[in-house]
This record gives sequence, C-alpha cells and structure tokens, in this order.
Amino acid sequence: LQDGPGESYRELLVWYCETTSTHGPKRILTEGPKKRALWLLLTLLLGGVVCWQWGVLVQRYLSGETISTLRTGFKAMVFPAVTLCNVNPFRYSRSRGLLQPLDRLAELALQRIYMYNQNRTLPPPMDDLEDKWSRGGAGLGPGPLVPLVIIEQTEKGEEVLVRILGDAESDVPRDAKLGRGPRSYKVALHLCSKDGRDCLYRNFTTGLQAVNEWYSLHYMSLMANVSLEDRTAMGEHGQDFILSCNFGGHPCDLRNFTRLFHPTYGNCYIFNWGSSGSVLTVSNPGAEFGLKVVLDISQEDYNPFLSMAAGAKFMLHQQNTFPFLRDLGMYAKAGTESSITIFADEIERLGGVYSRCRLNPSATEVTTLYNTSYSMQTCLRSCHQAHMVRLCGCAYHHYPLSEGAQYCNNQDHPGWAYCYYHLKEQIESENSECLTSCIPPCNDTLYRLTISMAEWPSQASEEWIYQILSYERDSSPKVTVNRNSILKLNMYFKENNFRTISESKAQTLVWLLSNLGGQFGFWMGGSVLCIVELLEVMLDCVWIMAIRGARLYMGHRRRRSLARHPPPVPTVAQCVEEQEHRAQSERPVPSTPPPRYDSLHICSLTEPGPPEAGGKIVVEVGGEEAGEEWGEEGCRL
Repeated sequence: LQDGPGESYRELLVWYCETTSTHGPKRILTEGPKKRALWLLLTLLLGGVVCWQWGVLVQRYLSGETISTLRTGFKAMVFPAVTLCNVNPFRYSRSRGLLQPLDRLAELALQRIYMYNQNRTLPPPMDDLEDKWSRGGAGLGPGPLVPLVIIEQTEKGEEVLVRILGDAESDVPRDAKLGRGPRSYKVALHLCSKDGRDCLYRNFTTGLQAVNEWYSLHYMSLMANVSLEDRTAMGEHGQDFILSCNFGGHPCDLRNFTRLFHPTYGNCYIFNWGSSGSVLTVSNPGAEFGLKVVLDISQEDYNPFLSMAAGAKFMLHQQNTFPFLRDLGMYAKAGTESSITIFADEIERLGGVYSRCRLNPSATEVTTLYNTSYSMQTCLRSCHQAHMVRLCGCAYHHYPLSEGAQYCNNQDHPGWAYCYYHLKEQIESENSECLTSCIPPCNDTLYRLTISMAEWPSQASEEWIYQILSYERDSSPKVTVNRNSILKLNMYFKENNFRTISESKAQTLVWLLSNLGGQFGFWMGGSVLCIVELLEVMLDCVWIMAIRGARLYMGHRRRRSLARHPPPVPTVAQCVEEQEHRAQSERPVPSTPPPRYDSLHICSLTEPGPPEAGGKIVVEVGGEEAGEEWGEEGCRL
C-alpha cells in the first residue's frame, strides 16, 4: 500500500484515477474545475447505466428463457402401438341378464319425460320395477335410484320440481299453471350427500343427455360388483372382433395383439405394444408397409343405452403407454375403409429451470396406478382417484382401483355421485393440486394423423368379400357379416421423416459475457482489465478498512487493559532516578562554532602570516579548549 495507492481513501482514489485504463476517471484529475465536475457527473451517470444494463442482462440469463428449434431427419421409424376397441364395451347377448332391468328403467324415464313434454301431465306413480330396484330385490341393482326430476317454471316465474324417477317428491301446487313453451323446463339429476344435508341439481339441455348420464351412474354402480373375469367374458373376443390383419405385406393374427381391458370400452387389443421387449420398425413409407386390419363390430349386438354411437375406436401411441381412448381416441365408421397417414413428432424439453417437465418420470409425488410408462394422463388420473378415495370413501369406476379401496356403488356409498361431481369441479379448476403435482415427461413422441375414408366394400364386390370373411372366421359358407358391422383400417407412414422439436437455452454463458462486455465497452470504454483494476481498488479499500479497524481495536484493547490494571505507584528511588534523567535531558548541549571557510585560503610565500609562525591560538569555549595551529609558513593547519 505504501508503494501504491497509499493509506487513505483519498490517496487510493487519486491513484486509481491516474493509473486506470478507463477513459472517464483520468479526465477528472487532468481537467479544470468545471470540466472536472462535468466529467465526474458523466462518469457516475454512465457507470449507473452500465450497472442497470448488467442487472437486466443477468436477470434475463437467470430467467430460464428457451427457444424452440425444429429439425427434420430421415431414419427407420418405430411403428407406433395401435389400440383397437369396439365402441360397445359388452355384447348385449352376454350382458342382457345384468343390464336389462336398467334398460327398462331408462325406457320408463324417457317415456315419462316425453309424456310430460307433450301434455304437461304428471307421470304415473312408481311401478313395481322401480320399487324392486330401490329395494334391491329380484336380483336387481344395488341401492336406491338417483332421483331424476324435471325443473318446471310456472307462469309466475316460480320453479317447481316434477319427479320422474327416484325418491324425489313432486312439489307442484294443484293450482299452479305450468309453462307451455318448448324450453320452459329442464331435466336434472337430484344429487345429495351421504347425510342428505347438501344437495345439488345437475341440469341438462335435453332429456336424452339427462337419461344417458343417469344410466351411466347406475351402470357404474352395477359394474362395481362384477369381477374382472366376468367383465372380460362379456366383452369383445379377439377372434370375433379382428377378422384379418396384415403388416408390411406379411400376415399377422391375434398372437400379435395384446388384450387390455379398458374401463370404458371393455376388451381392447393393442398391436405392437412392446410388452415382450421387441418392437416393429418400418424402413419404407406407404400403405404397403403399414398395418391393415378388418374389424367386425357386430352392431346388431349393441346395448341400446350403453353406447349411442356405432363403430370402432382406435388410438396410436408410444409403446408400453396406456391408451386413453375416451379422451384421445378417434372413431372409425362401419362400412368404410379409412386410410390413416402417420407423422411423428419427437419432443425434447430441457427441464430444470427452463421448462416444467420431469427428467425422471419415476420420481413423482403421485403414486401411479397404471402398470405402464409414465405420462401426464396416468399421473392426473391416479391423482384424481386418490382424491376420490380420500374424500368420497370409494373409487371411481373409469380409473384403476387403488390398494385397499373398492369401486363406488349406490348400496354401500349412497352419496358417491354428489361427492364425485363436487370433486370434479375442484379438479377442473386451474390451481388444482393434481395439476401442480403432475408434470409431463421431458421426452415424448406425438403422432399426427391425416384420415381419409371411402365406402367399403363396394356394391359390386361386397358379396364375395362377405363370403370370404365369414368363411375365414366361422369356417362356414353362411354369411355372418354385413355392411353395418365391418370396417377396414390402413395405417402407414406417409414419409420416413420425423420432426424433432427441441428446446435450447435462449441465453447462454457466452451470450451473457459478450453482452456484459459490450455494454461496458460502449458506455465506459473499458474492458476486462478495467474491471480487474476496479476489483483491485475495492480490495485495497477493504485492506485499509481492516488496518484501521485493527488499530482501533488494539487501542481500545490497550485502554481497557490500563483501566483494569493501573500501573503501580513509583518508589522514592524511581522518582529520584527519573528526575536526574529529566535534568540531564534538559542540560544545554554545547553548540559547535560555525566553520571557518577561509581555512582553505592559500597563503602566499611573500605575504606576511600571523603574528607568530608555527604558533597556536587557544580559545576556551564552554570550558573546553579549541584552537588553531599555524604552520611555519603562516598557513592554518
């Protein structure tokens, strides 16, 4: 410090301004007073601008912004897993004994609704079938019926209830004049909690929607007591459903499919699911190198209320992932040939602070109930099921059963429908717990489909096609298929190219350093060495502060030590010795006479010398003798 900036802050600042390579500080010392003030103001102002810009750049770097990059490539493509289901989950011939009483109640509800719609008369009282169902007798459904009501609006604007099915009571006054408009009433489900304190009305725009929802609730209550083996037996059998199969020009059969029981569509069959560890790849695009299947949906054996649509439902997805056909599946119409071209998109997310995704799908807060690979849908439904079991005391029929729980039914859980709809409203909110806990995987593959269809088979060829398909399945010359039941699917890659949508950092470390240097050089004309100089000055300031602090601390410590331990009283001998020492130090010191500068005088041989050559002059000064000695020639020795 003594060789450089000095021991004070002022000296340090002056030293920095004189030696720094930054342009502004040098002008503060070299200019006049007015320019010095101007340059000081400019230096402080531009230094503040640099700090502000640096803060903005660092904030952008830490914000985790990303940019998406689209790349295309060509390679042998992994053929996706294809799930095929019949829209009707159970053959009616196999489930008639279980579902026919519920079908009769649904027919009764429709009759009462449309009877009321035509003449505004109250429905007849409850018949024996409804009474038996409510009591659970005669092998009918478990527990009471969910009330189905009509909310009518009178001419005075008052709303009254008209009972259709269930335990709800009508509250229509005898003198009430009901509205006659076509939209003056609404059909609703009357749902109440288990203790009956809280109730709600779930309204529908048409009676068809209301009866369909009412039927679905009682259908799930029935299925809660049916074992998986019985449900599988009532569903589609593979040999009846899949009539022919061809992949890449080679025949395939039921052994190439994996059966999966879907809670909504019953028995489904998955091609190339990869359960055995091997997957099929495609090296060439086009329909000849894809999958071709012919399906028989047996529309004549449909349940009239369980499925109002006819056809097959299919979905393309990754291997070993659960197919959520109810939300993501697509329909195929009977009597048509559908061509589905496939485009693959690979998604790569960064994860961490850059995007909300999970690099390790197994490390999730939600226990997944599906024995498949992790996906956002499996996590959400597992979370919903956990909330359902915890709040309602039973499990929802369309989700897998958690350990120790049982499916909801009207007999053991009379208020489960109210609890389910109340929970559904909470889950559908934007800030639900499940949306916070479930995070999509960082790497995913999505399939984009383009569908075209034509009528199949044609009228000219339908006869021989029906005969061949019937004979191959039943080994009988009798025709057992028709246009309303069969359909054909062709699935193939249109091109052997794929798109990769990947995320990358919008601001890298190189970007940050270059922008920091650019801002500093633009506003201050500095470089990295200028920053090093500034750091050196800051280090010197800290060092000076440390030295001053140490001095203050040592002085304070010395004063405290003297205050605690005062010096001893001096003795008489010490006092006498101190006075003698003080007297000697105060004695005047004899002064030395000024020099005689003529002592260097050169004497002439002819010039007379002092009075006596070779004599000596003695002078006493301060008690001591001082003199000059002269030579024989009169010169001072």
